Amino acid sequence: MIVMKFGGTSVQNTEMIDSAISIAENQLERSPLLVSSAMGKTTDKLVAIADAAVAGDSELAFSIYEDIKASHFLAINGFLSGENLQFATERAELLFEELASLVKGLSLLRECSPRSTDAILSFGELLSTTIISARARERGIETILLDSRKLVKTDDNFNAAVPIMDKTGELIRGAVNPMPNRLYVAQGFISTNMDGATTTLGRGGSDYTATIYGSSLDAEEVQIWTDVNGIMTSDPRIIPEAKTIANISYDEAAELAFFGAKVVHPSTIVPAVDRKIPVLVKSTKDPDGLYTTISPASGNTGLKAISTKKNITLIEIKTGRMVNAYGFLAKIFSIFEKHETSVDIVTTSEVSVSMTIENRSNIEAIIDDLNLFGQVSVEEDKNIICLVGQDLWQDSSVTSKLFQTLEGMPIRMISLGASRINLTLVVPETSCNDALKRIHAEFF
Repeated sequence: MIVMKFGGTSVQNTEMIDSAISIAENQLERSPLLVSSAMGKTTDKLVAIADAAVAGDSELAFSIYEDIKASHFLAINGFLSGENLQFATERAELLFEELASLVKGLSLLRECSPRSTDAILSFGELLSTTIISARARERGIETILLDSRKLVKTDDNFNAAVPIMDKTGELIRGAVNPMPNRLYVAQGFISTNMDGATTTLGRGGSDYTATIYGSSLDAEEVQIWTDVNGIMTSDPRIIPEAKTIANISYDEAAELAFFGAKVVHPSTIVPAVDRKIPVLVKSTKDPDGLYTTISPASGNTGLKAISTKKNITLIEIKTGRMVNAYGFLAKIFSIFEKHETSVDIVTTSEVSVSMTIENRSNIEAIIDDLNLFGQVSVEEDKNIICLVGQDLWQDSSVTSKLFQTLEGMPIRMISLGASRINLTLVVPETSCNDALKRIHAEFF
């Protein structure tokens, strides 16, 4: 069997929903399970409802509510008939009644806890899968609608819940009987804790759901359907000639995602990694076109892709103390831990230590604490450029060619070999796009 996940842009209207169903229909013999996100922009609108209700603007909250309701019933009435229309209408009406009740409660309390946020956000996926399952039946496909809230069990960490895999796997295997020519439809992103309260899986949650189902059912593969042809060698908005990467390892994909690539979030594919299930990233706009396969090993070494992370701040501490003295770096990092700020890159010498951070929310307090250790300087508006590929650190020709390519360009930091598969540079934001274009032209 296979698991197919469709994101919000892939199910944003009736035309896109039909395209997603057609993609599943073409693989019905492989016993597909379709995981769907909310229809495009619905989650953002649900967040806006909660914000308006908490701010005391119930009129705005219900205006957005009516907008969501209208768009979903436009889809329902647009391509459903008979008992499928009745099913979708009745189920959607119940869901909107429940949502309205929640919004009224938030407006009265003027607060929205993480638990309430998850409850509200869940309606996007519940509505989209209602419509998708009804439309699939309308097209003559045997379809079973699952409720991920009953199958995906998590801890109590609302907004970014962690699945309890043993219990979840047991429940999924009890509810799903994969069979050729049968389509299962399930909500991505949403789940419940052991007490039955709705939780959500956080960023990339629908991808996470797909790999959870895939892992639990020992799927042949997990397909992530998006609006681009897989993972590209660089950002096509900056490098129009960027190419699709045919094969990439789990580690390489995770490294790219950490340093800015938005296609797959690394933590969401962990269940597939654990079971060695390949993850395919494909385009709904070009179903038969090029795609990327993420698997345990990519099969070849060398540079695979370049990604960037913007809005980086570089902090340098110069000190008369020995940076490499026992315990010195631990004291430095304890300050970042204290202020809940993660560090991306670190370089050291005998008299200085430099590091980059993305989150600037506690920068003033961090600097105050670091001043105890030496002279602190801060440089803003930096970008990280990350070159990813298996065993880059072993190939001296890569670094040699890289520095020749970037001759004359200010490189503020460089790190090679920290994870065996990346080479990272820190450059001024104003130089980043030029650097990307030079590197891509030279290596690809």
